[in-house]
Amino acid sequence: MYKTVLFDFDGTVFDTVEGITKSARYALNKFGMDASLEELRFFAGPPLVETFKTHFHVSQEQAELLGQSFRERYIPIGMYEAKPFDGMVELIKKLRAQGKTVAVTTMKPLFMALSILERAGLEGLFDAVYGSPDSDVEDPKEKIISAAMTGLGAAVDDTILVGDTKYDITGAHIAGIKAVGVRYGYAAEHELEDAGADFIVDTVAQLEEFLLSR
Repeated sequence: MYKTVLFDFDGTVFDTVEGITKSARYALNKFGMDASLEELRFFAGPPLVETFKTHFHVSQEQAELLGQSFRERYIPIGMYEAKPFDGMVELIKKLRAQGKTVAVTTMKPLFMALSILERAGLEGLFDAVYGSPDSDVEDPKEKIISAAMTGLGAAVDDTILVGDTKYDITGAHIAGIKAVGVRYGYAAEHELEDAGADFIVDTVAQLEEFLLSR
């Protein structure tokens, strides 16, 4: 039985894609570039600056400037263009009622995740929330997972992570724990399989069935 369940945030607990894609487009427009919101869905999940650099072939300095522009819109507006996936709040409550420790582990700056939860009236939903400490630099996923496990006193064999991208799966494995990949999030086709997810579910309902039985 897993005693501790760690959840990624974007694309796993909250559907945050609207605010992310609109803020990415805002940043691109400031630098004379553009793409449709649908084309920008890949921004949901991976590290922000790295994504600008990789997908738009800009320098590190330009990518950092794009990241700053992204936050100009995202912090006051975009991060609140989000809502929990249907059934997720109920699932987390059921897990805690079962006696499991449930926490968020996100590369997103901590204050952003806390602000989104507070705005949604869900600030007490989790036992703890862990994220990147700095608003401009995202920590590697494995670092955040390890910090959460240390803070919660969680053992490797008793802990599992739920996430929607390769960063979640890889980060969990580096930290020594198993990972459940969720297809309802933002992963590309075959991304979770290629990353070596230990388990994969398609819906929140399937995730609930999986977690409550373990």
